Amino acid sequence: MSHRTANLPQLFAESRRWFEDALFASMEAAGEQPVTSTQASVFALLDDEGTTVSELARRIGVTRQTAHQVVHALIGMHLLEQVPDPGSARRILIRTTAEGRRVHERAQATIAVIESVLAERIGAAAVEALRQTLTADWGEPPLIAAP
Repeated sequence: MSHRTANLPQLFAESRRWFEDALFASMEAAGEQPVTSTQASVFALLDDEGTTVSELARRIGVTRQTAHQVVHALIGMHLLEQVPDPGSARRILIRTTAEGRRVHERAQATIAVIESVLAERIGAAAVEALRQTLTADWGEPPLIAAP
């Protein structure tokens, strides 16, 4: 990572990229299908019983059309499936397949190992402090008038 005079959002982005690079390369080396960052984020945002494409789009922060494309690519990879919503005949839910759950569990185990490598490199106390800082309640985002 390059730590020139980067601001915190840039450092967060570089750190996320470091984790994703390690995760995606490790998963591909283990023989898993390659996925994009957006495709990977879908798994963390799905409810166990399924989630609509519209709700996924809101959670990811993309348009419904983009979410639809991402979901259908993952359906084509046999990682997600569409099922009728038992609460509404007009809605379709997206949920993981058995293969999708297997891949997601493998990714979670891989992330745990990557976190342990980070702890070896920067220290377990630093990783724990980082985790506590990132999970602290930061409150609502402030509305700041530029000087």
